[in-house]
Amino acid sequence: MSSTLLLALARFHVPLQFVFSLYLLLRGHNLPGGGFIGGLLAAGALALYLIAHGRPWQPRLFSFEPITLAAIGLIIAIASGLPALVQRNPFMTPLWGGELFIPVVGMTKLGTPLLFDIGVYFVVTGVCTAFVYALDSSRAKIRKSP
Repeated sequence: MSSTLLLALARFHVPLQFVFSLYLLLRGHNLPGGGFIGGLLAAGALALYLIAHGRPWQPRLFSFEPITLAAIGLIIAIASGLPALVQRNPFMTPLWGGELFIPVVGMTKLGTPLLFDIGVYFVVTGVCTAFVYALDSSRAKIRKSP
């Protein structure tokens, strides 16, 4: 779809949606939010960009398939449970390493739950973006059929 209004909306809305998704990711293990809802917002931003610009934008944004992003996120999420095993605690026991002040977000606790949320963020973003790609591909096939 080539709409000037949609392109203008996407130009301003997509970066704001990504920033808000990161905000939800960073405050998620203390307050409502987290990797899942942040990942959904990021995938929604990518879907809006796809609708506005069409499929040819994909190689410029990702040099790999979105499912690869999901696999990396799964590895990060699983790895977040390993430090607890090293300390002879049950798998996925939260370990905390301090706090960091992030403007707008506030004090953010650093630890394995944040690492787990980052992994979930990547998994959800990758899987939902792969779904959007699949839907876009099937839509293109339907238009081409006689």
